[in-house]
Amino acid sequence: MLKQKQSPSLRISDLRERIILSFGDAWAPSFSSDIALSELGSKSVNEALAAGFEADVIWKAVCKAHPIETEKYRY
Repeated sequence: MLKQKQSPSLRISDLRERIILSFGDAWAPSFSSDIALSELGSKSVNEALAAGFEADVIWKAVCKAHPIETEKYRY
């Protein structure tokens, strides 16, 4: 029986890059530390990373909460 190949997880560095590309250099650090996302249990990106959330789960939550800003960089 063949195992299905899992798609590689998003790296944290890729998550950070997508946040910068979506929100800009100036606002990305503030967004990551100050904006709570309901999909992440009202945690910010930084809090979710510290709590052990996978980067791809965080990115999907960011995309869901901010579809216009993240439109170019979604999965």
